[in-house]
Amino acid sequence: MAVRRGRLVLMTADTVGGVWHYAVELAAALGAHGVRVALATMAGPLTRLQRAQIAGVPTATVHESTYKLEWMPEPWRDVTSAGAWLLGLERKLRPDVVHLNQFAFGDLPFDAPKLVVAHSCVLTWWRAVHGTAAPREWNRYRTAVRRGLNGAALVTAPTGAMLRTLRDNYGFEGRGLAIPNGRSARDYRQGRKEPLILAAGRLWDSAKNLSALEAVAPALPWPVLVAGSNSQPGGGVRESRGVQALGELSSEALANEFARAAIYALPARYEPFGLSVLEAALSGCALVLGDIPSLREVWGAAAMYVAPDDHAALEASLSRLIADESLRNRLAGAARARALVFTPERKAAAYLAVYRALAEGARAAPLGQSPVFAAEARACAW
Repeated sequence: MAVRRGRLVLMTADTVGGVWHYAVELAAALGAHGVRVALATMAGPLTRLQRAQIAGVPTATVHESTYKLEWMPEPWRDVTSAGAWLLGLERKLRPDVVHLNQFAFGDLPFDAPKLVVAHSCVLTWWRAVHGTAAPREWNRYRTAVRRGLNGAALVTAPTGAMLRTLRDNYGFEGRGLAIPNGRSARDYRQGRKEPLILAAGRLWDSAKNLSALEAVAPALPWPVLVAGSNSQPGGGVRESRGVQALGELSSEALANEFARAAIYALPARYEPFGLSVLEAALSGCALVLGDIPSLREVWGAAAMYVAPDDHAALEASLSRLIADESLRNRLAGAARARALVFTPERKAAAYLAVYRALAEGARAAPLGQSPVFAAEARACAW
């Protein structure tokens, strides 16, 4: 049965992180099925690039705000105001589904069924980076997230590993589904590989753990290049040590770096999915990744893994790939084959199935038990 045309999804997004790219990509893929998306943005005004990106999605409209997000400093007055604004948008637009990419709004009394997507969260990040529970100053955040999760008709996340952290950190026992992120292979190419190692991320971000690469880079025969901002949140610049810092690159410039890098390394402590890894794999890079459940779940045998704090293992793994071209090519091929599974079209098909289930009041699979793209097993006639 074909998807009925004219359906409308009210979707929240922020302008300061990866959720923006996720929302634009999903809106475009949904538009191919005749589903319109009203994008409610927060955190800051759209940049010129972001306006150009959403202008290329004719089935999407943008409703802008600058309200703070729930993880930002002193956000709660803004979160309350943003909630009232979203309820007003729903009354005006009458969407079929409300798709929330922030936790706190799951507790709002929308008329339409509510989907909450757990892209990432502070408590999970804190435990992965610091090895302890987040301190008491995050208690209000913890309560808001718990209420938002419990208020949703369904919760999704990019990996089952991320879903399981919701149970551990918030006691969430509701229904959930893992729907992986996606990237279009058309945007990435396999160039002529050069003897270099690439990483992408903010140098100061302990979750990305790029300091481990700084520690081992001087001992490697190949240069290590790092793309990403070195401007720290509290001000000042985090100077690079032992690696070549490329700075913050445009999507096109970063794609060019992926195309020429033979190896992509991300010894992450925390990464709910890992879009940069997906982009590197589509570009034919061999992968060396942090040995954490989410990355194991996504990449399986298509990558090499190292414990985030084991610098000796990281150096040994990278040295082995540098020395063994056959292994490097085999891993690169396996990573690209795996990456081709994660397309925007499959992600959209999974969400269409979820929207249909929500509209019909159907129950999703139990938390953490849904295989990759399990939602595709349902008919997407929504």
